[in-house]
Formats: sequence, C-alpha cells, structure tokens
Amino acid sequence: MTIETRLREQICTLAKSLYDRGLTAGSSGNISARLEDGRFLITPTGSCFGRLDPARLSLLGKDMTLLSGDAPTKEIPLHSAFYETRGAVSNAVVHLHSCHSVALSVLPGTDPDNMLPPLTPYGVMRLGKVKLLPYFMPGDVAMGAAIRGLAGKRSAVVLAHHGPVVAGKDLEAAVYAMEELEETAKLALLTRGLDPLLLDQAQINRLVEKFDVQWDD
Repeated sequence: MTIETRLREQICTLAKSLYDRGLTAGSSGNISARLEDGRFLITPTGSCFGRLDPARLSLLGKDMTLLSGDAPTKEIPLHSAFYETRGAVSNAVVHLHSCHSVALSVLPGTDPDNMLPPLTPYGVMRLGKVKLLPYFMPGDVAMGAAIRGLAGKRSAVVLAHHGPVVAGKDLEAAVYAMEELEETAKLALLTRGLDPLLLDQAQINRLVEKFDVQWDD
C-alpha cells in the first residue's frame, strides 16, 4: 500500500468517525492533508463525510489546482492559507460545522482573541489560543486572507456563524485537536454563567512550557 493510498483511506475513516458522532452533518465540512511530495488530498465539494470514496478524493498540485478526482471543496482558501502560513508544522487541515463551537461563536461576550476559556489542560495543550474570526460567506476568499493575517500564530480558528478550522502536524493530530475544540466549546456552554473555576495563569504557563504550546500573539 502506497503512502497516498493509506492517506486516502485514513481521510475517509476519520471523516466517517466524525460524521457518525454527529460532529458534522449532511455534506458540510472538509478535510485536507499534504503528501510528502507537496501535493494535497482534499474532500470533494458536496460530499458527505459518512460516504466518502477514497478513489474520488480531490488530488491537488502544490498550487492547489485539481490534478484528478472529483471537484474539490470551495473552501480551498481556508486550507491553503494555513499551509502557506504555518509551513511544515501543519500537514493537515480539518473544517467542520460542529454545533457547540458554532453556538459559542454567536454568543455575546465570547472573547474573539481566545474564544475558549481554559477549563481543561487538554484544550490548552492541543489548541493554544483559538481565534474567533468574523462572518464570511462560505467560499469567500477573504477567509484565507483573514487566516494569513494571523501570520501562522494560531493553529485553530472559529468562523463566526460557520464553524471551526484546525491545522495539525498530521491528519490524526488535526482531527484530535478538532474534537478537543468541540468538547471544550461544549463545556464552555454548559458552564456559561455559572462562574466556573478556570486554570490560573501559572497553570497555563506550565502547560505552555512543557508541551511547547504557541500561546503569545
């Protein structure tokens, strides 16, 4: 089995896992991953995470032009912006329309610079600060420009009224970080208005140092 074949199957397996657990619905969401030679695999436009075909994934060149497979998602600007600004530390990008993170994105009082409160160590370790970006029409190239404006300093953002986008060192890391984002958003909603005890700055600093988390802007 070639590396490309293995990655195709991994994308479909992890996508179905996300779909089966209700983290995305219908034909929403998209996943991409970079191959060793610099080409990309990305989920096709209008495809359902629960029924992806490894052979029909979109294969893109280094310049994000379609080489083979079905037509790619319209959210390519999101993915390419992360790859361009984060370099070798990000080789996969996951974008979902997951319920709790979208709900948190539209509530007043959500901190746009760090929208997830530090409720657990894993939210800090796997995500760092999560930037809340404003609303953009789906497919708008301005989304890519907004991510480029972060200059690679954030591995996770949430598009208001739309959903989260997470980059990781590989596909598994990106998926696990996305799951952590959604769980932390759920915890934030469950505890909102209850004055929960948060990790203090000293605890956050120890996590940032031990796990080499990018925390400062």
